[in-house]
Amino acid sequence: MNDTTSAASGSDDDAPDTPDATSDDAGIDDLELSDPVLAAPRDRGSAALEEDDASDEDDDSDDEDDEDDEDDEDDEDDDDDASDEDDEPEPDDSDDDEEDQPQPPAARGFAALGLNSKLLEALSDLGYDEPTPIQREAIPPVLAGNDLLGQAATGTGKTAAFALPVLEQLAQRNQGRNRGDTAMALILTPTRELAMQVSEAIESYGSRFGARVVPVYGGQPIGKQLGALRHGVDVVVATPGRAIDHINRRSLVLDDVSIVVMDEADEMLDMGFAEDLEAILEAVPDPHQTLLFSATMPPRIAGLAKRHLSDPTHITIAREVVAEGEAPRVSQTVYYVRRNDKAAALARILDVEVPEAAIVFCRTRTEVDELTEALNGRGYRAEGLHGGMSQEQRDRVMGRVRATTADLLIATDVAARGLDIDHLTHVVNFDVPAAPEQYVHRISRVGRAGREGTAVTIAEPRQQRFIKNIERVTKQHVTIGQIPTVAQLRTRRKELTIEKIRAELVEHLYEDYRSIVDSLSDEFDVADIAAAAVRAAHEALGSTHPENEEEIHNVEMRSERRPAGNDRFRKGTDRTLRGPGERRGFDSKRGDRRGFDRDGERPGDRPVQPGYSRIWVSAGRRNGVRPGDLVGAICGETSLRGNQIGAIRITENFSLVEVPSGNADEVIRKLGDTTIKGRRTSVRRDKGPRRD
Repeated sequence: MNDTTSAASGSDDDAPDTPDATSDDAGIDDLELSDPVLAAPRDRGSAALEEDDASDEDDDSDDEDDEDDEDDEDDEDDDDDASDEDDEPEPDDSDDDEEDQPQPPAARGFAALGLNSKLLEALSDLGYDEPTPIQREAIPPVLAGNDLLGQAATGTGKTAAFALPVLEQLAQRNQGRNRGDTAMALILTPTRELAMQVSEAIESYGSRFGARVVPVYGGQPIGKQLGALRHGVDVVVATPGRAIDHINRRSLVLDDVSIVVMDEADEMLDMGFAEDLEAILEAVPDPHQTLLFSATMPPRIAGLAKRHLSDPTHITIAREVVAEGEAPRVSQTVYYVRRNDKAAALARILDVEVPEAAIVFCRTRTEVDELTEALNGRGYRAEGLHGGMSQEQRDRVMGRVRATTADLLIATDVAARGLDIDHLTHVVNFDVPAAPEQYVHRISRVGRAGREGTAVTIAEPRQQRFIKNIERVTKQHVTIGQIPTVAQLRTRRKELTIEKIRAELVEHLYEDYRSIVDSLSDEFDVADIAAAAVRAAHEALGSTHPENEEEIHNVEMRSERRPAGNDRFRKGTDRTLRGPGERRGFDSKRGDRRGFDRDGERPGDRPVQPGYSRIWVSAGRRNGVRPGDLVGAICGETSLRGNQIGAIRITENFSLVEVPSGNADEVIRKLGDTTIKGRRTSVRRDKGPRRD
């Protein structure tokens, strides 16, 4: 069962008396009833042995008293004969009976993992029969009460791997006692979209016993969350920033939390939530069970696990376990073009590749909207998906994609998280991901179960370093492709037209149209009629005005060795030139933003980088604010990711943060409604350069 099949992600629970991983699904009461039944054959066996021993003793006594009881000799002989018959070992009919009786079949699927009947019924209702590898390996040790460190990518089923044992332990805890009002499980996720998905998944798995799940995240009125928490909760699914907010308000009570889950922990650290995670884990009372799931296992994750997990069970599911010979196969190609040519280059590549279905990843909502509009204008069936859309809009978009009435899904990483499209053949990176792990997240959606998949990246020349870093981390080569020329495009379209007509002829799908040919044959040559029909089919593939096609120039890439002179890659005015964690104001070794560029210049003293706006926050060093606090607050309350936030400067009394211009108003509005370091802040656009 994949977590991609549901819209939400799950949380975990620890009960004081956790069932054994091999325990029966029947429950505690049934086990108690079965004990006497199990004991009865043993009692009967003991009684039979005692009777046999007594019979032997009686035989000895009879032999000794034969001389004294001559009158009863015949009777004694009869008794002895009977006794001898009794002493002869009788066939053990019970064993035969047991062998003759049909044995109950061994538990299979989810039933073999120790889940109770209500959970199994809910899973059956959802159509889930067989657990995925990570579910099979993770659920038993979690049920046994162990901490767990799981490395698994999106699409492996990890949500259910922790949600199901949490619900099992919740059911065990609530058996025979009144349900408490405070949470027993806390699940932490990096984004609000994932928090919603996890919550919905847990609710669907726990539908048979009414699990009370409350998601808390930024961007939603906090009053609604306060009311939900007051009415009683079993499982809280939260983003770290909003969890801290509720903990400080005492609306999220951790006294009864016995299990904590960190889902996509690497994402949370990348988004600047390290301090929040440490604070939350320290606030949860001992003893408690801790589960950590991460797609990657960098040193920071290993350190977090060492500090907060106790003798954990280690599980690694690379991406997807497939049969030998059916390993995922993804061809990876990067095309280097000028920024102004990116949309046209993508269209040209799509024309040649002709994907059955493709996801095109963009960094921002604005980019999603603009690219969707541009591709639809070129005749593609494209749908956009991002965090600014309502759930109804999202459902409508995904319905079209799954019904194949849309060929392209243009989406942000956050909005596309957890989505699973069966007929997906292509993944396109319209922007090079800032981190190799993000790249792996994206392309892992194709090439499954032996199918071939294609990963395409549209890059600017200055982003070559990112591609090299991806190759180094993934140990896979990314081929540099050439944008198809106009001549190649026309040749490809002719090939597609021939393929389409050949398929029509082979399948005899033209019979209903023969009358059209007959009606025209008296007036035109049959060959001319066929040529005209071919032209119409050819135009349907987008070649209506081939004379308007323009060449898209490939960019000649420099050698990897940089020359000593004036090298445009040396300083790099664009923030995307730097690797993950190396953008302005961020020190990758220390893991925090210092507010200085590498040349020592303060961000507040110079113009804002193109496409970004600088906002002013009324909290500074005097309030204990650090860069991670600002990044966590912004990412927790908005749709932005940590790698989208630009330079940060923290002064004694205020802070300056650069954010994408298209998100500036959202950041100002939502950051003003939350707290940073426990205090309300004023947020507005910066009025200009300033000094301390």
